[in-house]
Amino acid sequence: MFHKEHDAFPKDFLWGSASAAYQVEGAMSEDGKGESVWDRFVKIPGKTFKGTTGEVAVDHYHRYKEDVKLMAEQGLKAYRFSIAWSRIIPDGDGEVNEKGLEFYDSLIDELLKYDIEPVVTLYHWDIPQALQDKYQGWESRQVIEDFTRYAEILFKRYNDKVNYWVSLNEQNIFIMLGYRMAAHPPNVTDEKRMYAANHIAHLANASVIKRFRELGIKGQIGPSFAYGPTYALNSHPLNQLAAENNEEFNAHLWMDIYVRGEYPSVVWKYLERHDLAPEIKPGDTELLKAGKPDFMGLNYYQTATVEANPIDGVGAGKMNTSGKKGTSEASGVPGLYKSAENPFIEKTDWDWDIDPTGLRVAMRRINSRYQLPILITENGLGAYDDLEEDGSVHDDYRIDFLRNHVRAIQEAITDGVEVLGYCTWSYTDLLSWLNGYQKRYGFVYVDREELDEKELKRYKKDSYFWYKKVIETNGQEL
Repeated sequence: MFHKEHDAFPKDFLWGSASAAYQVEGAMSEDGKGESVWDRFVKIPGKTFKGTTGEVAVDHYHRYKEDVKLMAEQGLKAYRFSIAWSRIIPDGDGEVNEKGLEFYDSLIDELLKYDIEPVVTLYHWDIPQALQDKYQGWESRQVIEDFTRYAEILFKRYNDKVNYWVSLNEQNIFIMLGYRMAAHPPNVTDEKRMYAANHIAHLANASVIKRFRELGIKGQIGPSFAYGPTYALNSHPLNQLAAENNEEFNAHLWMDIYVRGEYPSVVWKYLERHDLAPEIKPGDTELLKAGKPDFMGLNYYQTATVEANPIDGVGAGKMNTSGKKGTSEASGVPGLYKSAENPFIEKTDWDWDIDPTGLRVAMRRINSRYQLPILITENGLGAYDDLEEDGSVHDDYRIDFLRNHVRAIQEAITDGVEVLGYCTWSYTDLLSWLNGYQKRYGFVYVDREELDEKELKRYKKDSYFWYKKVIETNGQEL
């Protein structure tokens, strides 16, 4: 669909940016904070680039006022951040740590002082280690009650200050990388356990949204889903079928349950046939249906191109966590699909496809299938950045990336998709989970390296000033 003219962005559009607690805060054990699964996981040799950890990260815990001031100077309308469960309830299910709440009180108040909308993520992958030790975290139904209690504490605390809540961040990622590839906590490769944990996470997500409704909390709530729409490698029917499989198993399996409370029938039959189906207990379906979100949070980075994969074909491959382009390996699920190279798009140094049109495709598919507003909760470019002697960072490649994605959003809006806002990933540079500090995403350069924290000084990149103009003109000047 081509348009002669494009609709303007809504007047109240949330031009924002984002982060996650573990990746920015640091202060790993300060003020009563408990250990999270990531605090433990990163100590396993070989799991992260150069053994990097979030013990200090970019020290946002101590520098949040400086960071928020930079947001205000840029004109940011919204800041999405996560709250660390183990900072609020150190052991996950026991006493509340008031010191932990006070930090987020201060952060939220600082944002509101500058009229920046806080978008609060309840869970961004850092379940308390105590719950992992006690009952294997997401593999026990006890986590539903504990997560709901934790969420209720936050709902009541910030009901008059927060209008947008994200329940679970990228459930598909923390489940698949944690239980299929052993690349995230809990460091497991077991498909049966993966689907069981995924079902319980769905129940926990629905329980939190249900409690949000019961408490009469103002505002809106929804999950953030990492969606990369699927393309078939070509028009060969078997490759088209592989693309259908990929959508079912890597998109509908999550979003259908979020919105409809039901498993896709094709996925469910496959799980039953392969003895992978999770246990469905009385009341599960009713709870899932009670958890319909107000919006779909969309984390978009890339599309997926696939082809047919025979029953004896490719399984889980190797991710590129080094930043050496071309070092990732093909991956897939035997009998369903396997990844293929898309000849029409470029890649990042971490082998992520760069495809702005894919964002429009993603939004169109979500709009068509679920009829929900979309809040883009993550989108950004991980790249190498160079700090010049004068303190400047010339990241034209990031500006190009973001500009083209913003255009895709405007095209989707013109198509008829309702979009609430756009939160780039990320605001400052941060710890990129498995990839260390060399993979930079932010508008603000943080001067540190994997093995040298330096002074953690902040520098505005060229993209900072570009986005400032975008916000000032409500997307008219890109």
